[in-house]
Amino acid sequence: MRHGVVVLPERRWRQAREQWVRAEEFGFDHAWTYDQLMWRWLRDEPWFGAVPTLAAAAEATSTLTVGTMVATPTYRHPVTLAKEVMTLEDIAGGRFVCGLGAGAGGLDDRVVDPAVYTPRQRADRFAEFVELLDKLLSRRSTTHTGAYYDVRDVPMRPGCLTAPRVPFAIAATGPRGMRLAARHAELWITAGQPGNFDALPYQETLPVIKEQLARLDEACERTGRDPATLRRLLLTGAMVGGVLDSVEAYRDAAGRFGELGVTDFVVHWPRPGFPYQGSMKVLERIAQDVLTVRREERP
Repeated sequence: MRHGVVVLPERRWRQAREQWVRAEEFGFDHAWTYDQLMWRWLRDEPWFGAVPTLAAAAEATSTLTVGTMVATPTYRHPVTLAKEVMTLEDIAGGRFVCGLGAGAGGLDDRVVDPAVYTPRQRADRFAEFVELLDKLLSRRSTTHTGAYYDVRDVPMRPGCLTAPRVPFAIAATGPRGMRLAARHAELWITAGQPGNFDALPYQETLPVIKEQLARLDEACERTGRDPATLRRLLLTGAMVGGVLDSVEAYRDAAGRFGELGVTDFVVHWPRPGFPYQGSMKVLERIAQDVLTVRREERP
């Protein structure tokens, strides 16, 4: 299992840099930040841009993989996002994962685009968004005509360091989104039961994750992909709770979800208040008792 942490882009870089450096020192395999204009519970609080933050984080670290959690067509255009992704991966020396999602119809939507999309339209737009982004990042030049995007002879040079392109991590819990992940992603992301932001004790979410993993296997089989080739990332904190209550809780949760098939286990950097309130002392102990031990046991 790989372990990761989400660092909210809420601090000025002088302070934020320490978080990213410590994430690497703690032994996390990857670290993420939210790619949104604002956050649902922190609309009036400081909030910085994801891409510059990740570029700075990549420069400040040497082994940590960084990623977006998650970029959406809500306010990202595939062409400009592709250029930023190519550049960011270059700065990171290949240590970058492009997390993608359809968007939840929140504050970002109303700020950037007042149009109201049906769930079907949102899914259609996201599918085209992913497919076009895949073309842009894996080709030297791209022309595309679709329902939502129309681009002509877009150059992308020198291209990605990672062949054929930057890895995608796609957040999806519906059948269509899972098939999209099976076709295009290196990682699949779930945060638990969609739309439920009252975090349940992690023990109570095990059946939900188990059922989602089974449906993901089916999606892979339907698209002709070996399910074992798709990593499965569980983002805890908003819907899956109690993971950072103690070292024992973290170890138990990681073990239980790992037995179900989760390959990447992600928590949030503890904050002093809601949301993601937690103790830094617990995270430090997890780093010492779980992550460091795991790192030392590697061949």
